[in-house]
Amino acid sequence: MKHMQRTFLVTIALVALSIFGATLVRALWYAPELEVAVPATSAVVRSVPPEEQPARLSIPSLDIDADIQYVGVNAKGNMGVPSNFKDVAWYKYGTVPGQLGSAVIAGHVDNGLGLAGVFKHLGDIKVGDDVYIETKNGSTLHFKVVEKASYQYQSAPLERIFNRKDDAYLNLIACEGNWVKNEKTYDQRLVIYTKLVP
Repeated sequence: MKHMQRTFLVTIALVALSIFGATLVRALWYAPELEVAVPATSAVVRSVPPEEQPARLSIPSLDIDADIQYVGVNAKGNMGVPSNFKDVAWYKYGTVPGQLGSAVIAGHVDNGLGLAGVFKHLGDIKVGDDVYIETKNGSTLHFKVVEKASYQYQSAPLERIFNRKDDAYLNLIACEGNWVKNEKTYDQRLVIYTKLVP
């Protein structure tokens, strides 16, 4: 009888542990799709040495200090997204932050459990706020917010977000609005346009 009770308790513990593990994985790594298409044609991009590429993004007014992952295009033709909800992602086939053109960085607003992501409060940013990129060699690039805009997720102005090349821009993208269950994404895209401070 004691052996059966022990076996039952061990089984319950294993089931509970597996549920906890699956929940933890979902909380830490799963996040909704960003669903931002990239233009069919990209602006001419000047390559820079690896040490001049971005490493960290910080926005003091929002208490954001995040590692930068490098992403390309996913199977749907959309910009890739960070693999977790704490980091941000730079579109590596576009402009390098600080160079002439439109560098693009995206981040999640929440994860699979609805816990706050790195860009949860991106909508609170104000025109004139400071945004910083730290490069791999330790240099710091200073940007200022020049505009905030929100678009329907299927009609964001891709050329403006990715290919504007009259100055050095850093454009931040996050989801907002209502959840679209069958698409596993939100119905709006918040874009924060920032410009390099000379």
